[in-house]
Amino acid sequence: MAENIIEAKSFRFAVDIVKLCRDLQNNKQEYIMSKQLLRAGTSIGANVAESQQAQSKADFVSKLSIALKESSEAKYWLRLLNTTEYIENDVYIALSQGCSELERILTRIIKSSKEEN
Repeated sequence: MAENIIEAKSFRFAVDIVKLCRDLQNNKQEYIMSKQLLRAGTSIGANVAESQQAQSKADFVSKLSIALKESSEAKYWLRLLNTTEYIENDVYIALSQGCSELERILTRIIKSSKEEN
């Protein structure tokens, strides 16, 4: 059975977000923005996983659309944490690029799902 790329990438992204947020809370004593990032960053994969059990194509597209919105929010929190110097630039770049990749994949899946008859 082939690996589901969006599930695998969104799960790996969630793991990286959990580790970053744990570090922010333990070492930087930052709780508010990291909680927001944790919620958005882990929600991407949760919605992707939920989409795999969708009851219809519309439900599938809806779950992936939520995942896409959450990835946009995660990018915002990453940018804010970087700009306020809570996270280093290299961490920001790596996670932001991962998030952008998820957005591109999700956008392609949503678009192709809507085009199918």
